[in-house]
Amino acid sequence: MTRSAAAPASILFVGDLVGSIGRHTLLGLLDGLRERHATTFVVVNGENVAGGLGITPRIADELLAAGVDVITLGNHAYHRPEILPYLDTQERILRPANYLRSQPGHGTCVVERDGVRLGVVNLSGNVFLRAGHPAFAAADAAVEELRRGGCDHILVDMHAEATSEKVALGWHLDGHVTAVVGTHTHVPTADARVLPAGTAYITDVGMTGARGGVIGVKKEQAIESLVSQMHVRFDPSDDDPWLNGVVIRCSQALRADAIEQVLEPLHPTPGP
Repeated sequence: MTRSAAAPASILFVGDLVGSIGRHTLLGLLDGLRERHATTFVVVNGENVAGGLGITPRIADELLAAGVDVITLGNHAYHRPEILPYLDTQERILRPANYLRSQPGHGTCVVERDGVRLGVVNLSGNVFLRAGHPAFAAADAAVEELRRGGCDHILVDMHAEATSEKVALGWHLDGHVTAVVGTHTHVPTADARVLPAGTAYITDVGMTGARGGVIGVKKEQAIESLVSQMHVRFDPSDDDPWLNGVVIRCSQALRADAIEQVLEPLHPTPGP
């Protein structure tokens, strides 16, 4: 396969699902989005989908059965103990590739549809987050392995706190992968673009969950915590659910033609 080989694809990536409302929002909108954008692949970050923290095998199976091709995770990957053996047996759910080899799961996978092979890499940032290895070295190794394996497209989910770390990774991988998308901070950024060498990039896709909360948490609880400076139990909010995602369109291998943000409410406001 050469870089110029035709590999038409449309990749829908959906940002962090938060709680059951995030799951219901995705499931309620997914069929329409797939039809509207003629998606070849659907990749979803699910690290907050189980009550706001982690994921369970039951939820992962539900998402995969609904048409999600790959689930990526992040710093809450191991929050639910029942997920640990599942991560070793289900190829289409990923934890960051720069975690330790001794930790459950794997950081890359390959899925195929319509003769097109998509490699997905999950990474954790190192700034403000704990990861066993530097993200950039792990990214290079994972991308090289997927390219050698004949992937037509490679998507990287960089689950990181620091925007600078995500922006730097985008530039570092420009021309080597199809897309670098940022997750974790739950607020969509306004910098979606195709970088000069052909890699689609966005610093943060945003979250799929309650826009009426504080990054997915009930606003009253978040405000109380900040006002009192005391520990407060956080629960996912259900107020004003939205889906945040991006669609990446490609015609040539390892190159993006366009990246488009998808910001859509579960319940559209009725017109006049």
